[in-house]
Amino acid sequence: MQVSVETTTGLERRMKVAMPKKGIDSEVQKRLKSLAGRAKIDGFRPGKVPFGVIQKKFGNEVQAEVLNEMMKSSFYQAVTQEKLRPAGVPLIEPTDADSKDNVEFTATFEVYPEFELKGFNKIKIKRPALEISDAEIDKMIETIRKQRKSWQVADRAGKNGDQVTIDFVGTINGEEFQGGSAKQVPVELGAARMIKGFDEQLVGSKAGDELTLSLSFPDDYHVSDLAGKPVEFATRVHKVEESVLPELDDEFIASFGVKEGGLDALKKQVQDNMEREAQQSISSNVKEQLFDGLVGLKLLDVPKALVDGEIETMVKQRQEAMQQYGGGQMPEPNPSEFEDQARRRVILGLILAEVIKKNELKVSPAHLREKVEQLAASYEHPDDVIKYYYSDKSRLAELENVTIEEMAIDSIMKEAKVTDKKTSFDDLMNPSQTAG
Repeated sequence: MQVSVETTTGLERRMKVAMPKKGIDSEVQKRLKSLAGRAKIDGFRPGKVPFGVIQKKFGNEVQAEVLNEMMKSSFYQAVTQEKLRPAGVPLIEPTDADSKDNVEFTATFEVYPEFELKGFNKIKIKRPALEISDAEIDKMIETIRKQRKSWQVADRAGKNGDQVTIDFVGTINGEEFQGGSAKQVPVELGAARMIKGFDEQLVGSKAGDELTLSLSFPDDYHVSDLAGKPVEFATRVHKVEESVLPELDDEFIASFGVKEGGLDALKKQVQDNMEREAQQSISSNVKEQLFDGLVGLKLLDVPKALVDGEIETMVKQRQEAMQQYGGGQMPEPNPSEFEDQARRRVILGLILAEVIKKNELKVSPAHLREKVEQLAASYEHPDDVIKYYYSDKSRLAELENVTIEEMAIDSIMKEAKVTDKKTSFDDLMNPSQTAG
């Protein structure tokens, strides 16, 4: 087999392969003889069809089939011989340069980039550092009380924080539209769960009021036929209710599984939960900063084939999610929306894979067991979680992949410049609400 390789642009390679015609011809003859023993052709008994008839009827089809298979087989032999690492599926095409003895084809493909792991010490990370204060614990307990609030009727006009129960009929240009009407709908004023302006216009209304809400659907509304259009909702208010928070009494405390120690024990439990959430958030925050830094180093060219494959995966995941959550009215995802994220994933995947390879990172059975037990510890029945992972090799392999990625990240972190930044619990958990 004769092989030549040229670089076209960037990571793309064009390879010419000449393979012996003798091997192809012998395989074609072999398959045709096999067909002769079982082919059913009108006018001939099974197994008695003349070879010439078989060759005439099936020759071209078998020839194409064998050629296709042998081109693929020869391609992978050739890239192994040339020590190339194809990224994605090659475009294999026969040429017109066949000789008496050989069949020639070209294969166009991208290769995985070769790059140096360097510059990790240029990555700067600000790691959130916090101590949860008594005031933050008290605020969290107040948030929990609000989550468990009940409602009681209030004989007055509604204000932010109240709940009004309404009927409404939506119209666009005087015509009702599908899904625009409902009865006995509770709306919490100030929660902004409806389209913009809906609950604001209900502030000040009382039981028995009838009013018309004049609004517009957002330009990015999930139902494209309604997006950006002005709408009116003819609304009737049935009742106004105010919230009632549960008392911090023994019954409330016991509902969290605290059997003794009273309020102090509840605060300790809340603090432990906040610290656990904070550590998870800090880990995620630091990881994203590190990933931003790695992408910013621009260490490698990115194979388009890998990006396209990642886009295809992401589009499929979005479609499955839309089907699962009943998004039949939502438009099909546009592949171009995922390009930047897909490119980022490919870059990070290649860098982490190289770190794992260079450092010969492996997850020992003891380390994997420790990881499983750490995950299980946060569940009510840890033993069941451990059995869940160890009863399925694919689940365990998935966790092993996550663990080895964490080991690679830890390896890079040792070189990065990390400084601690004092942060409050609210700033850490709700950065978008506290920024600016």
